[in-house]
Amino acid sequence: MGLTIAYIIIGIYSLALLLIFFYSLAQLNLLLNYLGFKKNQAVAPKFNLLDPKEIPMVTIQLPIYNEEYVMERLLDNIAKIAYPKSKLEIQVLDDSTDDSIIDTAKRIADLQETGLDIQHIRRENRQGFKAGALKEGLKIAKGDFIAIFDADFLPDPDWLKKTVIYFKDEEIGVVQTRWGHINRDYSILTRIQAFALDAHFTLEQVGRNAKGHFINFNGTAGIWRKECIIDAGNWEGDTLTEDLDLSYRAQLKDWKFKYLEDVETPAELPVVISAARSQQFRWNKGGAENFRKTVVNLVSAKNIPFKTKFHGVMHLLNSSMFLFVFLVAVLSIPMLYIKNSYGHLGWIFEATSFFILSTIILFICYWFTYKSIQGSGIDHFVDYIKLFFTFFSVALGFSLHNTVAVIEGHMGKRSEFVRTPKFNINNLTDSWKGNKYLTTKLSPNMILEFGLMVYFLFGMYSAIPLNDFGLFPFHFMLFLGFGFVFFKSLTSKV
Repeated sequence: MGLTIAYIIIGIYSLALLLIFFYSLAQLNLLLNYLGFKKNQAVAPKFNLLDPKEIPMVTIQLPIYNEEYVMERLLDNIAKIAYPKSKLEIQVLDDSTDDSIIDTAKRIADLQETGLDIQHIRRENRQGFKAGALKEGLKIAKGDFIAIFDADFLPDPDWLKKTVIYFKDEEIGVVQTRWGHINRDYSILTRIQAFALDAHFTLEQVGRNAKGHFINFNGTAGIWRKECIIDAGNWEGDTLTEDLDLSYRAQLKDWKFKYLEDVETPAELPVVISAARSQQFRWNKGGAENFRKTVVNLVSAKNIPFKTKFHGVMHLLNSSMFLFVFLVAVLSIPMLYIKNSYGHLGWIFEATSFFILSTIILFICYWFTYKSIQGSGIDHFVDYIKLFFTFFSVALGFSLHNTVAVIEGHMGKRSEFVRTPKFNINNLTDSWKGNKYLTTKLSPNMILEFGLMVYFLFGMYSAIPLNDFGLFPFHFMLFLGFGFVFFKSLTSKV
């Protein structure tokens, strides 16, 4: 390997590590915000729902597409929402193309007989996908406030009473709640997803919201002020994460968002890796698309403080961290050989060892989010250590898949909104097999993921002749992560 190539590899590797380090520092700052907020929560003005004059009109929107397995559960649950019927409208925004529309229509007709104001709204096409359905429903929505739930979400009966009250403050545009997980312990895959989402819904959402930084409506389990949606430019379907897009446009127009960590809205996690893949791809590509669409307006905004801009940029770059992690992973083996071939470059490797510090920072941050939901104590801490490194390994295993999504997003390559199939999985005895919405195609990335598993096995072996085991744990986690993703993807098809 020539010295010029070695310097290029070192440069790319170091830059990726530096960006990961900045991300970890941002997470640490959010942790400090989170801990400070938990100690000093301000009292907010609220509607008095005991006074009929203060009860606002609310429209619940249920955007659905081919949800045969969960529709009955969804409609039965929404029908239990405790709110004056004269002040509540429910829109079932049904873009389905299968026979589920027949059963859905029948169940809606039954609910209408009970006096519930529930409408079955169909479109001739899926233009704009979910964003298009929400926009279509908004045209005829009676409510001043619009609550949105995806098909697998199960809000408690008192959910509206806990959330809509905060719109007493006329500057509030959105109230978002924390996601819960009805099938958290179904498998290693669901535990890892729950772990990552819990970190977002505690550390990140609270940490940003506590200091007035931008947060995002999470696409579901939240409620919008209709005026805010319209003022921000309404729903747009030009990114795969229409929720993040509208959230930033609204906050750039000085609307405030309220995040309620204490209000949990249970939902179902994907139980098959192909479903997790499609969800991850959509979220990560959408994040990159929104960076491309929004970052200039964010950075140039004169009404936004510098620190809020910094956290906003890091937020929009969240998904791009997979690209930086993937670069560090792939280049780590050439770096191992460079280190042992060019002794005079040893100082560079000492300088780039702060990747360990980034990992330690994330370990500390995620512990606080874990214990806020799961509890503290030595037993929980031991469980946390195992789960953290399992999560870390599998996240590394997803890095190729998510990197492809991020690159497509930054390059502006358009793709269809692929919904995440729902399974109606509530406990360990339920099975996903036979779900007709599951894709039967093997991901082309699987071949590369198998190759990367072998590549990092070689990286582990390389430590022996070079007598350099500094990167051995990293390569071991990469080997396990890519192996997990590959074999899970393979076995979920049979």
